[in-house]
Amino acid sequence: MTALIVLCLAVVLWDLFSKGFPALTWEFITENPKKGMTAGGIFPAIVGTFYLIVGTVLFALPVGVMTAVYLVEYARESWVTRVIRLAVVNLAGVPSVVFGLFGLGFFVLFLNFGASILAGSLTLALMVLPVIITTSEEALRAVPNGFREASLALGATKLQTILFIVLPNALPGIMTGSILGLARAAGETAPILLTAAAFFLPRLPNSIFDQVMALPYHLYVIATQVPNADEKIPYGTATVLMLLVLGLNLAAVLLRSYFRRLRKV
Repeated sequence: MTALIVLCLAVVLWDLFSKGFPALTWEFITENPKKGMTAGGIFPAIVGTFYLIVGTVLFALPVGVMTAVYLVEYARESWVTRVIRLAVVNLAGVPSVVFGLFGLGFFVLFLNFGASILAGSLTLALMVLPVIITTSEEALRAVPNGFREASLALGATKLQTILFIVLPNALPGIMTGSILGLARAAGETAPILLTAAAFFLPRLPNSIFDQVMALPYHLYVIATQVPNADEKIPYGTATVLMLLVLGLNLAAVLLRSYFRRLRKV
């Protein structure tokens, strides 16, 4: 069964890359779309995706890690912690389009952010928050209690122990989970469709309140609503998006291996 799954993935990637790599020219990567996206490149979509990922990190990572620290290091087992964990589990199972509808209603309309980088980043941050909380919590629990006891015995405060002993040892797990969550966010279409993505915007955004083009939505538009587009454009866009997601997953693996080697030393 494992070999069958790997074979199916290999067939999909071969079909995608064999048709997509010929489109990856310097002009395709660096130029703006032209003629209603039937020509030109995808540079604004690449930059827009990068902005959304950075915004997601800035909002989701601190909140997720601090929530995990509270649950592991400070909170006693009670109905409050049970409610928090139940909420995290439920959020992890919510379809991405529901996050998009929430982002549209709350960030775009109620808070009046409009369709913008800010609204899209906040929506994606909510979507990946359960992954970051869960992986960070497991990473913190994996740190031996002896480390905490030794630090406290030497006169460190609880906060100092968390900052200088617990978090550095939990960092590999936290980083791995966070990057995997960001890889999911980078490939999502539904949340940004309603909160941030523009159909055709051949320029770069000037502020966090501007709309952006993004690779997932750009691919959706090219494949479904631009019938005269060259076949190389959607396949090239899909290849760039897959390389981005695979790169994030590879970064997670390399970071985990690097931090593990440091701990062994």
